[in-house]
Amino acid sequence: MGTRIRIKTKPKRTFQMRIAGLGFRNGHVLVHRATHESFWTFPGGGAEIGETSEETLKREMVEELGVEVQVERLLWMVENFFRYEGRDWHELGLYYLMQIPVSFPFASDTIIHRVQDGDNDLEFKWVEATTAALNALDIPPYFIAGEIEALPPALRHLVWDDRDLDAKPPR
Repeated sequence: MGTRIRIKTKPKRTFQMRIAGLGFRNGHVLVHRATHESFWTFPGGGAEIGETSEETLKREMVEELGVEVQVERLLWMVENFFRYEGRDWHELGLYYLMQIPVSFPFASDTIIHRVQDGDNDLEFKWVEATTAALNALDIPPYFIAGEIEALPPALRHLVWDDRDLDAKPPR
């Protein structure tokens, strides 16, 4: 295991680089969460020093899904600010379009895969790739729900800050 790109400072601030993938099938997108969390995320994980973002996504998907994905184009580069576990986070997030092999199971709106990832028990499910379905799910960063039905045709860079969003539950 390499050295993860994560810096913790005082008072209670953390920077990390996270790479995630959006994989689609039958009008659904794959999401996952740690079973102790209320919110969902798109599968991925922390980048490691000396590893390209595509290598990170491929490694994470082998570790979490047990399959090799095809990494396609970069959809979003997000300077993401949020609160989590009593800390203020500054995350550089890269979100790719990816192809998941057909050998990976599909069933709509039910847990289709579980895996132990460090201290976390992860569960995966396919959800409808619609704004309404993602808004109902609580899946940060929240801007993706509004763009899921029409992915950006070219790389989109944005700064996203959900530290003060009253409409969403605290994380």
